[in-house]
Amino acid sequence: MTKDHGNSIKDDSTYEALREDGASKQKAAAIANAQANDDQEPSKKGGKQPPYEEWTKDALYDRAQELDIDGRSDMTKAELIEALRNS
Repeated sequence: MTKDHGNSIKDDSTYEALREDGASKQKAAAIANAQANDDQEPSKKGGKQPPYEEWTKDALYDRAQELDIDGRSDMTKAELIEALRNS
């Protein structure tokens, strides 16, 4: 039986499932509440940027520079993508 988590959690069963899968209380609450809200679509991709593979090497370098990634000037496009994803 699903426990009632009070007014702060809008979808108790989703919250409990996420917590059992290891999600933090804060993350589980945010996802459960977003799924319970008809105005939100939490499964949709939020970003408007294309994937890094579609960026030019110069654009990737500029982004790496913004994030102050060490060694960026010697990196290939693939290395820049990996470094950006791991930053």
